Amino acid sequence: MTDQTPAPVPDGTPEPAPGEPAEEQRLPATVPQGAMTADRFSAVPSIKANAGLTPQRSAGIVRQSASARWVGFLTVIFVSLFIVGYWFYELGAPAGLSEARLAQEIDAQQVTAVERGYNLYEANCARCHGANGEGAIGPTLNRQDKLFAHLNEDYLRNVLTVGGRYVCGHADSLMPIWSDQGHPPGPLNYRQIQELIAFLRATNDVTYIVRDAELGTPLKDPLTGKEKTFTGWRDPKYQPAPDATPYPACWEDEFTTPSASAGPSGSPGASAEPGASAEPGASASAAPSASAGGGGGAPISIVAQGIAFTTPSVIGAC
Repeated sequence: MTDQTPAPVPDGTPEPAPGEPAEEQRLPATVPQGAMTADRFSAVPSIKANAGLTPQRSAGIVRQSASARWVGFLTVIFVSLFIVGYWFYELGAPAGLSEARLAQEIDAQQVTAVERGYNLYEANCARCHGANGEGAIGPTLNRQDKLFAHLNEDYLRNVLTVGGRYVCGHADSLMPIWSDQGHPPGPLNYRQIQELIAFLRATNDVTYIVRDAELGTPLKDPLTGKEKTFTGWRDPKYQPAPDATPYPACWEDEFTTPSASAGPSGSPGASAEPGASAEPGASASAAPSASAGGGGGAPISIVAQGIAFTTPSVIGAC
């Protein structure tokens, strides 16, 4: 009969050599029950009953928790009010109580552009088109039928970029190129062109302040001591007659038609002078002493910088 006892598995302990005594196996030492103490690992019964908290500390924790809840509540209220206030600041309060911030910035920039454009017009354009756009050597600019649609931003920008030849197709037009993007380049950069257009398109229901071209400070009338102001030319309420035809692209006939100048209300024959409330002090502005709509070949007297001279009217200047 075969022995089914499994062979012992070696545990890595070297077997003693023949003739040597076997090594004694030692077990972990045991401590008697009477010798075991846990005083240093245990707390007094009073502390155990309160889970390690004294009544004073428990009350302090409760007070701190209440204060923390109040702080959190007030923080939520403050953040909510800030979000609501900033929302109304950006988009405006309902019922028109306040205006959106972006709209306010656009309005402020528009006012600045019109006031700067006024100085540019007085320095460069008034000597030909009149201090108030009534026309002189150049055509009238303050007519409501022109300002309604003809003198739009794109049209004015093209004229200032390529000169008067854009208007009537005359290569020898007296209207020079003003934009530095033209050929040849003019003296005004793109920002000044935009400001000049803003002035020409300004409405007459807003009052603007005449400012120093360099410092930007308001100019005062030396006689009254009040700030000089001006208004735009365009009447926002103007509507052409139902049977009115579009204004022609070329206005050469304006120099031969006696009733070429129209007033602010659009009525023919009325001379419009909605410009500055005080005479501007720019030396480049020219105040014509004769109507721009006079007959062909009639002399026009112009006073500039205190020097009077005469020149024949220019027919076909654009």
